[in-house]
Amino acid sequence: MDIRIFRNAELLAHTTTLRSVYVDAFCVPPWNEDEEKAEEFAGRLRVNVRRPGFTAALAFAGAEVIGFATAWTTLAPFPTDRCYPQAAAGLGPERTVDWLCGARETDELAVRADAQGSGLAADLLAAVTEDAPKGRSWLLTSVRSPRALSFYHRQGWTQATHPSPDGTGIVVFLGPRHPARPLAAQPR
Repeated sequence: MDIRIFRNAELLAHTTTLRSVYVDAFCVPPWNEDEEKAEEFAGRLRVNVRRPGFTAALAFAGAEVIGFATAWTTLAPFPTDRCYPQAAAGLGPERTVDWLCGARETDELAVRADAQGSGLAADLLAAVTEDAPKGRSWLLTSVRSPRALSFYHRQGWTQATHPSPDGTGIVVFLGPRHPARPLAAQPR
């Protein structure tokens, strides 16, 4: 397996394959996303490659892409689209700015079903966060997937928000070297 880093629009040459990996990873339980979400992801790539600090890691088995991760620097003011308002509500305005703005945000992490459990996701996550500014990296994930939550905990990430356990909502994780990790409130 070979992991290659992309930091610009050269990644767009792989859009069709990345969309296919996305479908394989997210159009199944527990995510249950549809083709429209996969198209939205592919469309967002054209914008995302221009973001400051953009980094993508693609895992190749021979010529085939079997996994990827994308990340960039979260700018201020903190975004208000997608799931960002939930993250800000969970952290509060001051922590949102202090902990997340200027940090490396992992946006997507996907591995083909037949490569899951191989350690590939951990390698991809490390590849897009290893040079995070001052060790500051973060991500959002859904509480719908106990497997994803467990994965991030095993990788040394700290859950910084704790929504009610009703099976909906998102949580913020801080990366293993994020200086705010000790300040993140843990559930009682």
